[in-house]
Amino acid sequence: MSYAIETHGLRYRASRTFEIRDLDLAVREGAIYGFLGPNGAGKTTTIQLLLGQLRPHGGAIAVLGRRVPKDLPEILAEAGYVPERPHLYPYLSVREAIRYHAAFYRSFDAAYADELLGNFRLPGDQRLSRLSKGEMGKLHMLLVLAQRPRLLVLDEPTDGLDPVVRRDVLSALLAFCSQRAATVFISSHLVHELERVCDWVGLLDLGRLVAEMPMEAFKNGIKRIRLGRAPAATDERPFELVSRDAGAGGETWVVRGWQPAMVQWFSGAGGEIREVEDLDLEDGFVELLRAARSRGA
Repeated sequence: MSYAIETHGLRYRASRTFEIRDLDLAVREGAIYGFLGPNGAGKTTTIQLLLGQLRPHGGAIAVLGRRVPKDLPEILAEAGYVPERPHLYPYLSVREAIRYHAAFYRSFDAAYADELLGNFRLPGDQRLSRLSKGEMGKLHMLLVLAQRPRLLVLDEPTDGLDPVVRRDVLSALLAFCSQRAATVFISSHLVHELERVCDWVGLLDLGRLVAEMPMEAFKNGIKRIRLGRAPAATDERPFELVSRDAGAGGETWVVRGWQPAMVQWFSGAGGEIREVEDLDLEDGFVELLRAARSRGA
């Protein structure tokens, strides 16, 4: 198994109140990896560490099989990056901005940039200072895709964009990945936005990796189980117990790694299930965060 991004024991103390703690990431080559977390979780800080913009206080980072920061020039030549707050010179026109960006990358595909310019319906002669937020979002995606990178690192790339522009941007990203088998590392706090594009999910909170799993497991494997009677024994469960709350009418468990056949375990252990409730992505996201924070406290 080869990985586009790997970190081992990554540590970075940003302030007295926040730090990245022993972060172990493993992003497979060719994956579209959703790096989820609430605002302030440390997603942007992690990305800056991966790309050498910050120097870690401990641990190791490898990107595209090379070490950070030792091999940064080679890494950045093959990586496309859209930061959380991108900067382009506002006095340039769209076409001038494309030519300026192209000068830094030998792999830049001018013909593909022209194709995207038409697909995104961007006005080539318009100055950047007069573009809408949606048009700027499309332009940033155009620039990184036209680099033809092996790795795309996107920090909240659709934040604040309207649904139509968001769909255009994500559709272009998917089309590129189908052609190039590139790896995508995309951060967001919008869970549903990443559902249709990502095949892996990592959940970050307070500088810690709370969970990492295939998107399919995130969508279908997290359930809320309402019990009339809790099992007498809870050892050797066939699933992970995320949280357990007692109420007047019985207990409620949130579990991870659920399969329908697991109802038999409850009856064998003396439990009584009243309901197995599907959780949508946002509910699952919240339950995992709540449980992680409870354990941390």
